[in-house]
Amino acid sequence: MADPILEPNYDPRSDGAMREAGAKLVRPRDAATLIVVRRDGAKPRVLMGRRHGGHDFMPGKWVFPGGRIDRSDFSAPAASELKPEVAARLEKTAPPRRARALGLTAIRETFEETGLLLARPAPPRPGAGPWREFLEAGAAADLEALDFIARAITPPYRPKRFDARFFVADAERLVSLERRADCGELDEIAWVELEETGALDLPNITRFVLQELVQRLDEPGRPAPFMRFQRGARRLTHL
Repeated sequence: MADPILEPNYDPRSDGAMREAGAKLVRPRDAATLIVVRRDGAKPRVLMGRRHGGHDFMPGKWVFPGGRIDRSDFSAPAASELKPEVAARLEKTAPPRRARALGLTAIRETFEETGLLLARPAPPRPGAGPWREFLEAGAAADLEALDFIARAITPPYRPKRFDARFFVADAERLVSLERRADCGELDEIAWVELEETGALDLPNITRFVLQELVQRLDEPGRPAPFMRFQRGARRLTHL
């Protein structure tokens, strides 16, 4: 029997706060998430972090690093560009400039939340805003390391909503497995074997994407699932 948590019409209202009755529907904000896969052990492990219990969005949940797009992501430099096949698939969800910015969002947010750089070494350069520490660390984002594996829009009954694109990258593309000591917005981070992630307190969509990741490791060319709500029901299509 299929796990009901992966069913397209499953309604995970227990995952967080609900929009107040009569409140205006919130428009989703573009966001990006990065799944880093480490393969130097007996089994693949993924980078996950636990959100602070005081957050009003998914408090205490274990998640992949990620967050909403920032204006600086549209102009940030990169050491490489998205692979053509990745860009083509991602551009089904956004114009080319925004698609590139979403890849940069995933890399920047991972650095800010975990202190790990998905980048290639580069001469330090001046920077401002969210990219300042990244650039001063002497790194340039490695967009070529990204694969696009899923898209999901937060249900309309939430007070905060995101149109999230999920990327995956190999940990070998990190500058180092050592975290920068002055970075890390998540309460705790860990490399977790895929088989052990089910024991964590996970949002429903994170469970869904982990299931997709397991299948994608065996079948890299799979189409990317797109999870959203229409007319009160969860709808699953593919990109």
